[in-house]
Amino acid sequence: MTVEALQAYELVEKREIAELNSTGYYLKHKKTGAKVCLLSNDDVNKVFYIGFRTPAPDDTGVAHILEHSVLCGSREFPVKDPFVELAKGSLNTFLNAMTYPDKTVYPIASCNDKDFQNLIHVYMDAVFYPNIYQKEEIFRQEGWHYEMETPESELTLNGVVYNEMKGAFSSPEGVLEREILNSLYPDTTYANESGGDPEYIPNLTYEQFLDFHRRYYHPSNSYIFLYGDCNMAEKLQWLDEKYLSHYDYQAIDSEVETQSPFTEMREIVKNYSISAEESEEDNTYLSYNKSVGDTLDAKLYLAMQVLEYVLLSAPGAPLKQALLDAGIGHDIMSSYDNGVKQPIFSIIAKNANESQKEKFVRTIEDTLRKLADEGLDEKALRAGINYFEFRYREADFGNYPAGLMYGLQAFDSWLYRDDSAFLHLEALDTFAFLKAQVTEGYFEGLIRTYLLQNTHGSLVTIRPEKGLTARQEEELKEKLASYKESLSPEERQQIADFTKHLKAYQSEPSPQEDLEKIPMLRREDIEKKAQPFQNEEYRAGEAVVLHHDLFTNGIGYVDLVFRAGSVPVELIPYLGLLKSVLGQMDTEHYSYGEFSNELNLHTGGISCSVGTYDQVKNPKEYVPVFEVRGKALYEEQKTAFAMIREMLMTSRIADKKRLREIVAETKSRMQMAFQTSGHSMAALRAMSYFSSSAAFSDMTGGVDFYHFMEELDGHFEEGWEEAAKKLTELTRQLFRPENLIVSYTGEKKSLEGLLKEAEGLQKALYPDTGAPQVLRSLVPEHKNEGLKTSAQIQYVARAGSFREAGLPYTGALKVLRIIMSYDYLWNNVRVKGGAYGCMNNYTRTGSGYMVSYRDPNLEKTNEIFEESVDYTKHFTVSERDMTKYIIGTISSMDTPLNPNAKGMRSLSAWMTGVTGEQVQRERDQVLGCGCEEIRTLAPYLQAMLDGHHICVIGNEKKLEEQKTLFDVTESLFH
Repeated sequence: MTVEALQAYELVEKREIAELNSTGYYLKHKKTGAKVCLLSNDDVNKVFYIGFRTPAPDDTGVAHILEHSVLCGSREFPVKDPFVELAKGSLNTFLNAMTYPDKTVYPIASCNDKDFQNLIHVYMDAVFYPNIYQKEEIFRQEGWHYEMETPESELTLNGVVYNEMKGAFSSPEGVLEREILNSLYPDTTYANESGGDPEYIPNLTYEQFLDFHRRYYHPSNSYIFLYGDCNMAEKLQWLDEKYLSHYDYQAIDSEVETQSPFTEMREIVKNYSISAEESEEDNTYLSYNKSVGDTLDAKLYLAMQVLEYVLLSAPGAPLKQALLDAGIGHDIMSSYDNGVKQPIFSIIAKNANESQKEKFVRTIEDTLRKLADEGLDEKALRAGINYFEFRYREADFGNYPAGLMYGLQAFDSWLYRDDSAFLHLEALDTFAFLKAQVTEGYFEGLIRTYLLQNTHGSLVTIRPEKGLTARQEEELKEKLASYKESLSPEERQQIADFTKHLKAYQSEPSPQEDLEKIPMLRREDIEKKAQPFQNEEYRAGEAVVLHHDLFTNGIGYVDLVFRAGSVPVELIPYLGLLKSVLGQMDTEHYSYGEFSNELNLHTGGISCSVGTYDQVKNPKEYVPVFEVRGKALYEEQKTAFAMIREMLMTSRIADKKRLREIVAETKSRMQMAFQTSGHSMAALRAMSYFSSSAAFSDMTGGVDFYHFMEELDGHFEEGWEEAAKKLTELTRQLFRPENLIVSYTGEKKSLEGLLKEAEGLQKALYPDTGAPQVLRSLVPEHKNEGLKTSAQIQYVARAGSFREAGLPYTGALKVLRIIMSYDYLWNNVRVKGGAYGCMNNYTRTGSGYMVSYRDPNLEKTNEIFEESVDYTKHFTVSERDMTKYIIGTISSMDTPLNPNAKGMRSLSAWMTGVTGEQVQRERDQVLGCGCEEIRTLAPYLQAMLDGHHICVIGNEKKLEEQKTLFDVTESLFH
């Protein structure tokens, strides 16, 4: 049967979308009006989602809590957490759910046909027939609940979303983002916080929660998306017969309102919290925001992205530079958000002062006027257009399935007009239009219309307040104490009883017969062979060239690996700074803005990174590296190498003004990383207490590096010349022929040109001085730190080494990671503890860690980590459950990779000494894993915990209260 022949659907449109190598179908389900978009093609990584338009009625986060809750059991799959069952027992390549300001989306992806169908089935049942109507416990667990162990105990609040949003509201950038949206659209759904404001989440009642589901989770309000190589007609027929046909059409008012334009810009001032040791000076955010037209304007959708890049994001961008030159803020950020009905153009000065408001606005408007009158740089515009077109054609979305990203992009138009799902997926004609407009004054016209003459805007100021978090916590404590006082003894007993009941509910496993209702694959369905590596060795002069022969659609990916083992210890932190400096400084032939334009006109860009390759044969050894990655069409390889050579050998590092800007921006971006990736930073820091490799990574990109940048930023006048001198010395130590390894991903036909360019680059590097190389020697230092911030939550990390106890790596540790992630840690840290997330990992070189994410607890979480040994020692599950864990493990090992990622995987294996035989052996160990193999890993966890390595980043009051856990308790930010 074909899609066209389906009786239950009306085919509204069919079109060939050559740019995505897809046939697009737009259909409506006749009985319910459900909207359906298909992209049929040969991509084996298939994607499905069902989404709903869900305007937020208030700040209680009802849409977000519902998104969590519907995945906690349904009619056909009544287990407590089908989401987790799928995460640990399917071959999914993506599995999640997302709440946006105006929609909720439930996407899944898989390369396995049977698995893909299983995932669709569980998700469809979850959204339409969730157990939330029978189990109030789901709402209380995921949303919020009062907690009291006994009637005499202190009354507290807990809940997964409640704690997640406490974490989100701890980030000043999160507060700012919310205020921008609210300030521009006060009469629409965007005035409300769809994720939930922790202050208002406890106002949400169970009945209001259920009403929201009744109102919006109906096929008539749904958007269904299918992508990839599957039988689309068969899928649609199943969706109709199993779910859609059981409903009648319902008129649902979920329209996202349009905000009437303002007659003048509005001004909003809000406070955010900083810790007691942070300064209020130079710590304000100023944000100039404009509402820009309508997201259904396909040309404007892309044109404003280009304009934002040219004005503010590209190196040397004129508006960003004008603000920095005016001394407003130490970091200028910007965004063009076209994922809402009325897109938003924002210009943000971070680390500014409230007194600079007028100067901030004046500088923006004077600069924009000058640019509109005198004209934008043509080369910069062409480079900006090329930058976006290269990315559109390349379609490299990292770890995310391409179909998922296309599906989410479809929503940028589809949510606001039924027949517009394909509007932003086809872009080549728009790029051609934009190129033709470069000399026609089009972009200057956009500046006048949408940024200068447009009165629909806001000026948002987010200013620091010391102790705001502590004050809010004290107010909440008093409010809860007062509420407790108002309760009768019977009501207090009810709360204590419910606390016990909820914990018992959370602890009780789902019945085996319910677990067996979750469809799953068998071990026989799993691919037995590990993916091979593609490494062929060649020579370019003295350098080894590793070629990864893969089809890349005409793009060559080059990775220049400079071994940094000879870099003296005192220069190691400068590696982290060097990666921010290169490509951002003037060179011999270009200003740094011109350099960026030249790059974007001819290549897909150049980036730098610092890392380590840990040696599997000798786990105490590692190869520290500085990597320069570039990508370009085969015919542009010569230009790409010329630009890399220019950057490496002629960057004017001693430019004081520019170095000042880069240092301030690097420090600022790291501060932001602690808010969003505190778990990664805490885990790395904990490992740095015993691992030289982790200590190196911490010195170049973790807590230690942040403190180095903080010191340099705070004493720049006295220290900049020394810093410039050391950066220059570092480049001469690093960029030498004997340090170079070249990794290249591309087809064989392009290799000859690559080898020639690589040899030319090698000859241009600094010569070997003949002086003896100083070998780095890093000795880890056991510190055990509590790093205090103004956040309302914690990131708790425990780490250690099992290799030091003489325990060898085994593939069973990969299975243990899944068991810990989705069973032991999930149930104890997330479900019962209320943390938003928990992670763990074990490396081939013998390091391991456990860490929590946005966690209301600290000591309790640490105890859970310590009790993991006992859990593992007595681990017993059914053969079916063991198979589930194995499938989930293989899923995490077999993530589909694009050609660039395949090349990087092969390079990593070559650098670390991992062989194909070793990877196959580990896979066999995974496939053959049973309960006994897991139980033998208890000593591994014991060895890790015996080192007593703990690092916590989080709430200053909580860390002070539990400081006996640490050797050092101090502020993270000074």
